[in-house]
Amino acid sequence: MTAETLEIRRKRLVHRSLYTGMKETDLLLGAFARAHVVAFDDGQLDRYERLLEEPDPAIFAWAIGREEVPAEHDNDVMALLRRFTRNHRP
Repeated sequence: MTAETLEIRRKRLVHRSLYTGMKETDLLLGAFARAHVVAFDDGQLDRYERLLEEPDPAIFAWAIGREEVPAEHDNDVMALLRRFTRNHRP
């Protein structure tokens, strides 16, 4: 099996961000991913991918500040998402 290249991984995560299943999250994460995933390093991509495994309503609530971010997602990627959300609310 061929290893996934960094470019393909980034494209996959952008696509996944655009089609999360909840319209509000699709809009927010799609715009966020298009703006930031291209510059993420491997660690940030790992953290973002783990975030995408969470339920859409939870991600949205954390991003907009409605709920506290759990410790496992309280990192640089979530901080960037929260700043992005303040400026690009769907």
